[in-house]
Amino acid sequence: MTTAAQRAATLDDVARLAGVSRSTASRVIAGTGFASPEARDRVATAVHRLGYVPNPAARALVRGAGVRLVVAVTGSSAEVLDDPYVHRVVGSAARVCTPAGVGVALYWLPLDDPTGLDQLARDRSVCGVVLVNTTEELLDAVPRSLRGRVVSIGVGSPSVPSFDVDNAAGAGEVLRHLYDTGRRRIAMVTGPQWLPCSRRPVEAYRTLMRQAGLPERVLPGDFSAASGRAAAQGVLRRWPDVDAIYAINDETALGVIATLRDEGVRVPGDVAVAGFDDIPLAAMTAPSLTTASHPVGQIATAAATALLDGRPAAPVTLFPSAMVARASA
Repeated sequence: MTTAAQRAATLDDVARLAGVSRSTASRVIAGTGFASPEARDRVATAVHRLGYVPNPAARALVRGAGVRLVVAVTGSSAEVLDDPYVHRVVGSAARVCTPAGVGVALYWLPLDDPTGLDQLARDRSVCGVVLVNTTEELLDAVPRSLRGRVVSIGVGSPSVPSFDVDNAAGAGEVLRHLYDTGRRRIAMVTGPQWLPCSRRPVEAYRTLMRQAGLPERVLPGDFSAASGRAAAQGVLRRWPDVDAIYAINDETALGVIATLRDEGVRVPGDVAVAGFDDIPLAAMTAPSLTTASHPVGQIATAAATALLDGRPAAPVTLFPSAMVARASA
């Protein structure tokens, strides 16, 4: 027969040996709530005799501190949860949370219905929330009871610290590279208009075009390769003299290259192409993709660490982006 001495002792074992209820044993071990001095002594003796080690996640739950960090992603559909960028955020957060006995959960916040934040605020198992694809409307909807336990990867607010990449600087560096290599008819494929972080590269593009006295050629995208394909077709139809296309992210840029290849347009001979993010595939395509770095792991690690540490974070923490020059531009 297996005994408590032959396996890891449980809270039930402690309560049984101490002659108290499980809830009393839990309160004594967690240091919360009332218990008589006699009960405390018996529980302490039982813990010592059994070598009981409280599970950190269970202890956090007893304190009401939560056992899950939630990565809440805003999107028009649940397909946003399949984004490789989101997976990198979750993986980095898990590396921070696992040693602390805290799990990481993925949660979809519909773009037109931020009330899911109310559910997260009421859930005692949630120790903190990392918002991804944050909008100003979403920040306004953060419940007061959740403030202090939520950070944003993207735009922030006075009550919600933000962690993000300086994509305006990264985009500007790539665009200046295109200009410095002789490209003068540069088109841009943007991201979703509702997402504030996708506006900064567009502003960098417009600023450079104005300063250089060049025409602005902007087409919408949504971070997908399909939108890059469609945008490239639109560029070739509207501006056949284009000599460079800058896409807001690498996946979109790869879609651009695919369409140009199908249309017999040489990259970079006829049209240079550049993106942003420096995903692993960017170095392995033909031609390899000129892009700018996006330290997703560092950003997510900093966001998760701020929540677990419980220390106030700076209102805005921007991580630098650097151009990665390759064959496509």
